[in-house]
Amino acid sequence: MDLESTAPAAPTRPPERIVAIDLLRGFALLGILIMNVQAFAMPEAAYFNPTAYGDLTGANRWVWILSHIFADQKFMTIFSLLFGAGIVLMTGKLEERGQRALGVHYRRTFWLLIFGFAHAYLLWSGDILVAYAVCGFWVYWLRNLRPGWQITLGVLVVSVASGFLLLGSLMPPEMLGEFQADWKPTVATIEAEVAAYRGNWLAQMNARAPASVAGQTFRLIFWAIWRAGGLMLMGMALYTWGVLAGKRSRGFYIGMMILGFGIGLPLVSGGVIQNFAHNWTLTFSFFGFGAQANYWGSLFVSAGYIGLLMLFAQSTIWPRLQNALAAIGRMALTNYLVQSILATALFYGHGLGLFGSVERVGQIGVVLAIWMIQLMVSPLWLRYYRFGPFEWLWRSLTYWRFQPMQTRRTAPAPS
Repeated sequence: MDLESTAPAAPTRPPERIVAIDLLRGFALLGILIMNVQAFAMPEAAYFNPTAYGDLTGANRWVWILSHIFADQKFMTIFSLLFGAGIVLMTGKLEERGQRALGVHYRRTFWLLIFGFAHAYLLWSGDILVAYAVCGFWVYWLRNLRPGWQITLGVLVVSVASGFLLLGSLMPPEMLGEFQADWKPTVATIEAEVAAYRGNWLAQMNARAPASVAGQTFRLIFWAIWRAGGLMLMGMALYTWGVLAGKRSRGFYIGMMILGFGIGLPLVSGGVIQNFAHNWTLTFSFFGFGAQANYWGSLFVSAGYIGLLMLFAQSTIWPRLQNALAAIGRMALTNYLVQSILATALFYGHGLGLFGSVERVGQIGVVLAIWMIQLMVSPLWLRYYRFGPFEWLWRSLTYWRFQPMQTRRTAPAPS
């Protein structure tokens, strides 16, 4: 009998982790806040249509433009790729030990779904964890496909959401009118949303609960399950090929960076120019080329970021920054939720109640402050503990037993 197969499944130990993946995840976790802060600080429509609310002149205009070009959908793309890679990495390690991965994966994904529901309804409607969990339930079964098939299928799956957007412009006028009301809300609608989020926690539910339901139904079905799920399949292939683990040559990553930025940045920038030229109309900027330019261009920009970060991981420069980013990546769930806790405490009524009153320049100041906190606290925390608090809870629930929390330290030699 294989004794190893009888051993209980356990999470990856710190020495077994792939630093390049942790570093890339930490980079993406910080980057995603550039976009999320807009949803924390302003009415929901302003996230998709910058003309819907707030000042869009001078420095505020440039903050939006640069955020859109360099951040919008780029870091969500990297996260989705890494989520797919993580499925292959975790299940592969379990299977190498002679252990069954199916139960571990589904328990892990189920509890991620529960975290997502709690995050969305108790704190912030912009949650992405529910979408990742739903995708995780089905992409698992495709993890053993050949990488070439995973890439091909991933592109096809990602294309579905793009197709839904293009077909949206063909809807009857009465249906387009409903979308228009969300695209450019009335003053009364905006005032009601601002009042809700400036209210106490219970009053916020008037805005948060409907937005969470919409995100977990309509946007999940027509966008997230295709975008995130397809990218997870691509991430599986990229991990198998060693791309996400920093195992390819320096020349490979330089080429990846040049190609990604060289195609992606002009495409996304062109979409920005055309959106302003078309005065941010619904049919062009949400259903037409204005959305498609970033939808596809973001994939290339993300590839450029991956090439850049893998070169950084292979180098010896700025080791403290590398360590800090890797620590953030090891504590990605905790840091993601902490970003929501800090931002809602600042902008919502149970905290300082600044919702709707901080322009885009000020929002970037908030982003930088949270970055500094997480860059300092994450490596300090991991000096003493194996996991972030929410990672510990997630692993304990997944493996049906409390995980050791404190980092083992070598006892001093006797004198």
